[in-house]
This record gives sequence, C-alpha cells and structure tokens, in this order.
Amino acid sequence: MGSKTVLVVGGAGYIGSHICKALAARGDNPVVFDDLSSGHEHAVQWGPLVRGDIRKRAELDAAFAAHDIDAVMHFAACIEVGEGEREPLRFWDNNVGGVITLLQAMKAASVETLVFSSTCATYGEPETLPLTEAEPQTPVSVYGRTKLAVETMLSDVSKAESLRYAALRYFNASGASPDGDIGEEHDPESHLIPNALKAAAGLGEGRMKLFGTDYPTRDGTCVRDYVHVSDLADAHLAALDRLLDGADSFVCNLGSGTGFTVREILEAVETVTGMPVPYDEHPRRPGDAPTLLADTSTAERLLGFKTRRSTPELVIGDAWAFHRRVWGLEGKALPIKPDA
Repeated sequence: MGSKTVLVVGGAGYIGSHICKALAARGDNPVVFDDLSSGHEHAVQWGPLVRGDIRKRAELDAAFAAHDIDAVMHFAACIEVGEGEREPLRFWDNNVGGVITLLQAMKAASVETLVFSSTCATYGEPETLPLTEAEPQTPVSVYGRTKLAVETMLSDVSKAESLRYAALRYFNASGASPDGDIGEEHDPESHLIPNALKAAAGLGEGRMKLFGTDYPTRDGTCVRDYVHVSDLADAHLAALDRLLDGADSFVCNLGSGTGFTVREILEAVETVTGMPVPYDEHPRRPGDAPTLLADTSTAERLLGFKTRRSTPELVIGDAWAFHRRVWGLEGKALPIKPDA
C-alpha cells in the first residue's frame, strides 16, 4: 500500500499518541493536529505537531494544505461524562460542531477516509450482553449522545458524499505503551486504574472513591471490559487499511470480550504493585450501567482483531511502569502491602 500520511486530530492525547506511535512504527507519517487543551506536547514524538482548534476551519484548511494527507483519524473529543452533564454546550460544540468543520475541510481537500473514535456509551443501559453492534443505541449521557450524533451524521454524509468511515466503539481503554514512554495523563483523572495506582502509591488524596457496591454483579461493583491501548492501536491501523483498500464504511466494537468488576481490578492493582489500595465507598453515580461487555466478533471478522495485552495483569503492569516514571517513583521506597 505504501507509506501514508495521516492527520491525527487529537494526536497529543492518550489514545491518539499511541496511534501515532503505531503508525510511525510501520512507516506511515502521522501529522498531529491538536490544540493541547488536554493533550501533551511531549507525547508528540513521531511526526509534526500542528497546533489548531478542530472548530476553526481556517486552521484545518492550513493543515491539509501544508501536508499531503491521505486519511484522517479523529480523537479530539471532550470525554469526561460528568463535565458533559455540567457543560453540555461545550461538549456539543466540540464533539459535534468540530466534526462538522472537519468533514467540510476534508471535502475541500478531497480526503475521503476517516477513522472515528466512538464509544460504547452510545448504547446506554444495555438490554442484552455481551453488546453487539445491533444493540439499540439509547445513550444516557451528554457524552454518549454527542458521539451517537456524530455516528448518525457520518452515516448521512457517506450516503451523499464520497466519504468512507469506520466508527470504532471503545469499551474501557486502559494501560500504557509497553516501553513506558507514553500513557494515560488526564487532568483531572477520572479513570479507575490510574486512580487506583495513585491511591496505592499514597499520592493525591491518598484514597480513591468506589462508586456503587450494590449492583447485581458477582461482588456488587460494576463490571467493565478493559482493552489495552496498544490493542486499540492495532485495531485502528487495521480499520484504516480496510478503508484505504476500498471497503465500505463500517462500525464495530473494540473491547476484550471479558469483564472484570471494580473490586477485581483493585485486587489486581494490589497484586501488581504489592501495595494496598485504600478506598472509600460511595453511592452509585447516575448513568453507570451494572455491566458493559463487548461482543468483539465483528472486529474479529472485519479487522482480524484479537487482543494481545488486554489482561488485567498486563494492562495494570504497563500502566504502573509508566506512572512510576512520570510520578517520579522509580527507585523510591513505597509502602509495602501488609501480610494478610
């Protein structure tokens, strides 16, 4: 197929930076387009950085004009569910308005291929498990509704224009690059694994919050499907290749196909780090489904997708190695897990 130049919108963020690394590793040319409002300049290591706002057409046009772009990958969304409930206009403006502007710029530049980061949050409260792509999409959050709106828009545009797209519905992205150079750096951090690692290391408030202990699950806490960010990167490259080979647009789930409770993840963190995870129990958060679990058969069929690192031990081990470095813990004595 030859080397391709890919505009990675939001490429300075958690998942986007891992995509850039994977693209460069196989000889492609990632061009990062990011305003650095939540991404990190130090995570842009495998190609040029174009600082810009996805909502500003002139800045996108300039990026397309400066680089011979073959395809676009989109990761430039507001993602924190609670923020979306407090600031819905900001989420709709960026998550939907930004994609409208991006599609207009792509059309003007005659770029017809888009890999879009969607989410299992478009399903809402699942009716059946594991979740297939045919599950009704009834999102319960502003975040999920904005992602569903973009999926609907992409479907409409692809029927009228020469756009071909893949909408990849992530489950719980987790872990870090196995070599420890990039990983999860949200501020504030709301995801379970980095917060559990921080609590184990005695950083921040020193205790994490466990939301909901009365769910109808095997231990009362939520069940989630954790997929390693490196496995996600492999799937994105396969999706890009499928589209560039001329395939029709498609949607698919990206998960591990295996669910773990919050308590099971905390136990795995204790095993990996050798330290206890102190936590306080809190009531359920509105909108948290008891169980989210991916049916991955579509991704397996279309992309040959099989996870390589999406076990709790590897996910947490890679995340721990990364966070020990960025938190300055390498070589420092840490609390030892007490004997049972």
